[in-house]
Amino acid sequence: MRKLIGPFSQILTLDKLPDKGALSDSQLEIVENGGVLTEDRKIVAVGDFEALKPKADSFEEIKEEAVLLPGFVDAHTHICFGGSRAKDYAMRVAGVPYLEIARAGGGIQSSVNKTREASLEELIDGVSLRANRHLAQGVTTTEVKSGYGLSLEHEVKMLRAIKEANETGKADLISTCLAAHTKPKDFDGDNEAYLDYVANEILPVVKEQGLSDRVDIFTEETAFTVAQSVKYLNQAKAMGFDITVHADQFTSGAGTMAAELGALSADHLENSGSEEINALANSDTVAVALPGASLGLGMVYTPGRKLLDAGACLAIASDWNPGSAPMGHLLMQAAVFGAAEKLSTAEVLAALTCRASKALKLDDRGVLATGKLADFQAYPCADYREILYHQGMMAPSKVWKNSELVKG
Repeated sequence: MRKLIGPFSQILTLDKLPDKGALSDSQLEIVENGGVLTEDRKIVAVGDFEALKPKADSFEEIKEEAVLLPGFVDAHTHICFGGSRAKDYAMRVAGVPYLEIARAGGGIQSSVNKTREASLEELIDGVSLRANRHLAQGVTTTEVKSGYGLSLEHEVKMLRAIKEANETGKADLISTCLAAHTKPKDFDGDNEAYLDYVANEILPVVKEQGLSDRVDIFTEETAFTVAQSVKYLNQAKAMGFDITVHADQFTSGAGTMAAELGALSADHLENSGSEEINALANSDTVAVALPGASLGLGMVYTPGRKLLDAGACLAIASDWNPGSAPMGHLLMQAAVFGAAEKLSTAEVLAALTCRASKALKLDDRGVLATGKLADFQAYPCADYREILYHQGMMAPSKVWKNSELVKG
């Protein structure tokens, strides 16, 4: 059964854009008074509404002015966790140093303790709640990391929670194993020994149980060095995992490593210099900006303008997590980041859709075109430029996932 949805004042397909480099708004494909013909969860055609009418078996009429976009893809989140770090946040914005917060019982170890204490059902409920909020804001695909378990038992528990939330919810959740987030305080050994434990004890179980096909590592002075990360990521690649990297958040160097290793993405990049920017621009590794972390920590943004001008592929993700980026409002973050970095509307929207999909190696979404998943969202306006202009305060009035109306 073919269903025609529309008409829309404008449809921005985000199709036919280059994967890398700067974009101008003149490159956007815009269909006026358009409709989307869907069948079996996928898009059959996008075009003039009246011209598509004879091909439809049923209709879903849009009676108000609306602009249609592909569903957003959030390529980096940590929405599987237990507890809250509101106390940490209050201390941090009052100027208390991180190490002092950690000594007071806060920091990432606080999230590790609370996540370990949480039951599988509690974690499933938490992931589902946050994924549903994201879905209502137009995010139809969300990557979700483990990394607050840091042991075989609890990393597997987190990944199972993500998998079950994906199976029962409307949005697509893409899991990533971040057991290499940091060495837990209760591990008896050094960083190298912990990474060996992850590679030899955790990753084989993750692979055997089909819990994730992606591996991430936090490469930073406070976590794992570039040399340690190279060894671990090569082990993960040899096991058949795709790799991604937390890179250049506080110090540089990991962005270059990610590009050289062929990582799907290098995420953060707030402190990337010219070497890292050029390495990413000359690779297929997606540069993922996380403005939520910059806002939460009061630090510089990822150099988005420089990355695009150098020829890199730039995506924007929320980094939604209980510590440094608790807001989780992807559109607001992207709008503010775009204004700060002087990004065109086309560059911001591509970073939330087609280029974000590339960071997750998903070629079936992120654009509105024949054969792609029918994931899209409608905003209550007649001009697409209104969306970023309102800096996240204009929410989608309707959201579709796999052609099913899930909001509105």
